[in-house]
Amino acid sequence: MKFLDQAKIYVKSGDGGDGVVAFRREKYIEFGGPDGGKGGRGGDIVFVAASNLNTLIDFRYTQHFRARKGGNGAGSDRTGAAAAPVVIQVPIGTQIFDEDRETMLADLDEPGKRIVLCHGGDGGHGNAHYKTSTNRAPRRADKGWPGEERWIWLRLKLIADVGLLGLPNAGKSTFLSVVSAARPKIADYPFTTLHPQLGVVRLSVSEEFVIADIPGLIAGAHEGAGLGDRFLGHVERCAVLLHLIDGAAGDVVKAWRTIRHELEAYDPGLAAKPEIIALNKIDAMTPQQISSRRRALEKASGAKVVTLSGVTRQGLDDVLRLLQDEVTAIREAERDEAPPAATQWPEPTP
Repeated sequence: MKFLDQAKIYVKSGDGGDGVVAFRREKYIEFGGPDGGKGGRGGDIVFVAASNLNTLIDFRYTQHFRARKGGNGAGSDRTGAAAAPVVIQVPIGTQIFDEDRETMLADLDEPGKRIVLCHGGDGGHGNAHYKTSTNRAPRRADKGWPGEERWIWLRLKLIADVGLLGLPNAGKSTFLSVVSAARPKIADYPFTTLHPQLGVVRLSVSEEFVIADIPGLIAGAHEGAGLGDRFLGHVERCAVLLHLIDGAAGDVVKAWRTIRHELEAYDPGLAAKPEIIALNKIDAMTPQQISSRRRALEKASGAKVVTLSGVTRQGLDDVLRLLQDEVTAIREAERDEAPPAATQWPEPTP
């Protein structure tokens, strides 16, 4: 399945049904009066977050969504039928933006979350609505109200607990394939990863977290170099960032500063997230190189640096335990800060 995280679509809710002009004509009733009914309501455009989707690829082939018009009114004061809503399923984590790509209209970040983006038009009144004591036989009926229409952008931001960052060939895909059941493409050339990958890490029966691997960043990514920084949106929802640095490449401090600069240029809020720095590929370095490059990183970043090897699995267990503890602590703090849910009172018994 191809991965697509942005799509532009057109949506239009249904127009309201028309009201009608009608009069009651019945034997032995001289003055039946007006009885034209109003039109039915047009269909809504509804977006729902579905847990069984993980890409927006369907919107590459279907880009226009229109709801049906409401039914017209009829005699005997009958209201037209309301049109059914058009329900559009999107992956969890999808954000809906206006055509300017800046105004966010909705954020579907929970399974089953629904939003009515375009409301259907109301039905027009029939002539029975305009009957008064002075106007006993109105011949006025209204057209239905038009529905809403707009072009919108859908942007998918994956829901993950840990975000993998690093330069190309830092060992991110190898790390993901070793600690989870994900099978990303792995090769000895840069930009092997062309779209985000997700993997689930299970430490025990009750402990697990989701890792998101995004394409590598290079200097100038915020200006469009390489694959750009667009994929950084997929780690915005993460609780903690795991910054993998290729220790065998040489200047580890420069590599760390390059990624930090791109994070700051993209979003200072993302750069402020908790970060765990990991010196990778220690199987390709001597003990003296590991020690010196680790000290250089700790001096430049002011944080503790962990070491690991995705190939030999050296240090992986300690890194995964550290990630699990960080994710658990941050998610518990977020739950404590969240406002209490509204009390659901039982329905009154008739």
